[in-house]
Amino acid sequence: MTGISTARRIEIVWPDLGITVTAELDGRNPELADALWDSLPYQSLQGHALVAGQHLYHHVPIPSLLHLHPSERIPDRRDAPDGTVFCSGLQHLGIKYGTLTEPMPAAPVGRIRDEDITAHKDAADAVWDAVYTTKKQILVEVRKAGTTGGHTIPRLTATHPDAQTLINDVHTETERHWLTAPPELAHLHEGHIPSGAGTHDTVLPTLLFVNGETRPLGYASYGGLIRAAVADMPLEPLRQMTRLLIGVPAEFLGYCGLEKLWHYTQRFLTLLDHLDRDDYLAVTRQLALYINLLGAWNLHLFPWNATDDLRQHRTELELPA
Repeated sequence: MTGISTARRIEIVWPDLGITVTAELDGRNPELADALWDSLPYQSLQGHALVAGQHLYHHVPIPSLLHLHPSERIPDRRDAPDGTVFCSGLQHLGIKYGTLTEPMPAAPVGRIRDEDITAHKDAADAVWDAVYTTKKQILVEVRKAGTTGGHTIPRLTATHPDAQTLINDVHTETERHWLTAPPELAHLHEGHIPSGAGTHDTVLPTLLFVNGETRPLGYASYGGLIRAAVADMPLEPLRQMTRLLIGVPAEFLGYCGLEKLWHYTQRFLTLLDHLDRDDYLAVTRQLALYINLLGAWNLHLFPWNATDDLRQHRTELELPA
């Protein structure tokens, strides 16, 4: 084995594909690596980058990833070696397996061992086909090397009884649909939209808007609010920003079919003025995990090949002077 020591190793397994690869957590970004290690084992729906290139990623059940600060960043992940394992503030574990097109900094925590690079690329090819075309649900399991697998979703705690009840309900829904598509999303993608959202009975525009609202709600709004709370932003401005950032998109998503999300959001907003910082963080972290779950499933279910005949032009476009 080349360049891999006997330090902390993880196995990344795609049971349906019969593929297992081993990676080492190599000492970079120890706080992120510790959070990953302590979360093991877990399972998730395996996803694939849709605009960034040859990159696998999946949603991880680690609430702290939304606010942990990496101590080391690769300035441009396009330059990282194939097989580099990243932990992301978007609550993802990602692995580069080829050419990337999106120039962005990234936080590495380890690397796939050299002898498993080919197997990893084989898994990635199968996942791309599933995400883009067949919609086969390929699960991934991440575990400490040499151990058996398993799966848990963290349940956070609050002192306010109504906040804890909300956390319990959101946790139950998250756990129920972590590995199977949430029925509201599945029905939406089958064309069943109770509100009738979709002008002239269309479905694709509604799917597009659901995707466009769900991802930033989890990644940007909830992620930003959690980071602000951890950084000790005063509670009253934090409450004001919460009302400004989450109510409108959640209501719109409820109209489009994600009625449980809107229901949970209304309960959260009703409680908002009664939560101290710790309870606020517990509720927002639990909701963020759920919303990012919806985002992951929506990305898988979306009919990305609907315009498969439309491909990029590799010749430079001449614009008018």
